[in-house]
Amino acid sequence: MAMEQFVPSPFRKIVLLNPKGGSGKSTIATNLAAYYAWSGQSVALMDHDAQGSSMRWLRQRPADLPAIHGIAAFEKKLGVTRSFALRTPPGTEKLIVDTPAAVTPFQLPELTQGAHAIIVPVLPSDIDIHAASRAIADLLLSGRVHRSERRLVIVANRARRYTKAFSNLMRFLESLRIPVAAVLRDSQAYVRSAECGMGIHEMKGALLQEDLDTWKPLVDWLEQRSGSAGMGEGFSLTPPPAVEAGEGARG
Repeated sequence: MAMEQFVPSPFRKIVLLNPKGGSGKSTIATNLAAYYAWSGQSVALMDHDAQGSSMRWLRQRPADLPAIHGIAAFEKKLGVTRSFALRTPPGTEKLIVDTPAAVTPFQLPELTQGAHAIIVPVLPSDIDIHAASRAIADLLLSGRVHRSERRLVIVANRARRYTKAFSNLMRFLESLRIPVAAVLRDSQAYVRSAECGMGIHEMKGALLQEDLDTWKPLVDWLEQRSGSAGMGEGFSLTPPPAVEAGEGARG
């Protein structure tokens, strides 16, 4: 009798993590959730941050856009177990997890458990570079994340090319030997996105194309992760060039 072909589960958990506040975790989490919903997938957005930025964005979401299931993980619900409160609806294909600031190394294993991809947003400033360095070290040492798994990736956020801060950031990222999946512009589009409950892929406007182009490498990397159990040792990602823009996204 022929052996049955293995069909991988469509469920994927994607965690946004950086213990420093303001790095852009919520901006990337909400835009990823909107992108997958816009592309026709069943999406849940889980918010562990007590500020509730992702849940606030979800409340602003227009009713005529594809639905995204919200899970306010920061809320303590009486009468139900923690696992019941954090459950995803049957058929969920993508779970996007927005983690809190000041997360400790002891919390990392729980937050990253079962994660198919872990995205660390990093801003181009000395303070943020130092914080990201510690966060990545904690992930590798305490978070049970191994380089060989190829599930840890960096996103350079609010980038302005041709600045000293950007050059310092890219030098730091090159030293980590961890893929840089995307370089996102410092753009007003993310401010509008946060205000209207939409992702930039759902918004209209000719000026959005440059922002959409910077997302493609990240989406492609996530799709490659979905298409294989893990990346080969030779896999690498060269970050695309960043472009100059106006004031931009907030975390």
